[in-house]
Formats: sequence, structure tokens, C-alpha cells
Amino acid sequence: MELSVVVPVYRSAPCLPELARRIEDTVGRHVSPYELILVNDDSPDESWKVITRLAGDHPAVVGVNLRRNVGQDNAIMAGLRTSSGRIVIIMDDDLQHDPDDIVVLVEEIRRGRDVVYARFARKRQAVWKNLGSWFNDVVATVTLGKPANVYMSPYKAIRREVVDEIVKYQGPYPYLDGLIFTITSNIAEVPATHHRRFAGRSNFNLIRSITVWLKVVTGFSVIPLRFAMLLGAAMSASAFLLAIYYVVQTLLLSQQPAGYPSIIVSVLFIGGVQLIGLGAVGEYVGRIFITQNSRPQFTVKEVRRGGDPVQPENETLVSMVGRHD
Repeated sequence: MELSVVVPVYRSAPCLPELARRIEDTVGRHVSPYELILVNDDSPDESWKVITRLAGDHPAVVGVNLRRNVGQDNAIMAGLRTSSGRIVIIMDDDLQHDPDDIVVLVEEIRRGRDVVYARFARKRQAVWKNLGSWFNDVVATVTLGKPANVYMSPYKAIRREVVDEIVKYQGPYPYLDGLIFTITSNIAEVPATHHRRFAGRSNFNLIRSITVWLKVVTGFSVIPLRFAMLLGAAMSASAFLLAIYYVVQTLLLSQQPAGYPSIIVSVLFIGGVQLIGLGAVGEYVGRIFITQNSRPQFTVKEVRRGGDPVQPENETLVSMVGRHD
């Protein structure tokens, strides 16, 4: 298989027929053979019915139906383990990513790159999403060692050797870009076009953005713990200096420091710092606990090829904790 296109699907039933048509028109002329892997992340709409129909009408379409909603990165991991192409494209299901750019991404991989991201000159989405993407990019630069000139786009191409390393990850909280930057530095970008959503509305809200941010800062770095430690040290130093000031004020200036206001402000501020530190520790401990309990990344209910249900060749795909043959 020359090319695999992996698409996580959630609430995008109206978009899928046009997505399959455009990928067939574009990719079919330049790359052969190819497969389009549509991973239904337990979408509550008619997405799986549409995927089943597309798999029957298009030999290149492969449908993967998950038993429960596991999130975008986990669904992508399911698609990566199903894929067999020498090059793997990852893109969204709403046609904001132009299928015409797949050829450009593939050509850059063929020039020797391990991973190629699509960089959008302009993103047609809400302002708060652009700000969130910028903030997440800054955090990733600090925590993951990401090159500052590389934009972590969800539209990307990955070489098979890198995909094989990515799917070795066994944790229940995969973060694809974090795994990429721990595996390779041979990364490039190509310009691409960002469109408005073909139909429906975006499923990416503020809560999902915060979840992604937590994956970045806690999944591949201990910086939050170090930040809490440094903040505690700074507060201790400030308290020590403030105590010296009050002693001098009392003994030399014969002035009594204000009582209740200073005490309550200090207690509330220090209490807030302590809760931030405990929250950071709790986040790490919680993730360790869930990981040790072998929570699966995803569970596959059904795979469709050519319209007929088939059993996954590897039984570990049915309830995946992380192994890959």
C-alpha cells in the first residue's frame, strides 16, 4: 500500500461522501494504491451508516467503528494501527483540510522527510481557537522541545517507519505530536489552504482545548511540577522577607503591622499556591494510576472493508493497550 489516509470521524456524516469523492479524485490520479481509513469515534449521528455505505461503494474505503468515544488522538491511534501505507496522511473529517494538498505532503515525504506538517496562512475558524492554537504551540515549544518555526497542524504526513514507532506507545493518553517530537527531528512544513467547514459545526470546544493542553504539559514533561516547586520557593522567600520587614517595623519604628487584612490575604494566596501544586501532583498521579490499570486506548467494535465486516487481523486491535506486531 503506497498511501493511507486516516480520518477520525465525529458528528460529520454530511461531510463524509464529499470527502471520499474528493480524495478519490485527487489521490487516485497521483498515488496508487491508497486506502481511506474512516475511524468512527462512537459518533451519535449517522456517521457509521455513511461509512458503511462508502466502504461498499469505494474499494479504497476502510471503516473502523469504535465501541465508545475515546477522543481524537486515541481514534487516530486506532487508524494508524489499521493502516498499511508506506506514507500515512492524517486529516480532519470536515473538509477544512483540502484533499488537494495531500499530493504536496506526499512529495515532501518522498524527498526524505519523516514528518511533514501543513501550515495554513489563514485559518477560517473562531478567534478563540486561533488564540488557543497559538498558546498550545508556545507550551509545546517549551515542554516538548518543538522547533519554534514548526506549527503543529492536525493535517500532516508521516513516514511508515515513524508510524511504527508511534503505535508502540501503550499509554491511555496518547498525544500524537508529542510522540512525533520524541521520535524524530526530521520535520518539514508545506503551505496549505484552510477552508470553512463543509457542513455542520465544529466539535472542538473550550473543554477539549483544555484537555489537549493538559496532554501537552503532563504527558511529556515535568515542567508543571518544577513550576510549582519554584513558585513555592518564591513564596517562602517572600514570606521570609516580609517577616523581616514586620520585625523592623515593630522594633525600630514602633508600628504594629495591620492584622486581619494582611493575614487573610496571605492565607488565601498561599492556600491558592498550595492547591495549584497539589493539583499538578494529582494530575500526574491520576494519569499514572489509570495507566497502571491498563485502560485501553480504544476498543474496536467492527471493521468494514468493501462493505463486509471483517475481524481485525491482530486481536490486540480489538482492545488495544498498545502493542503492535
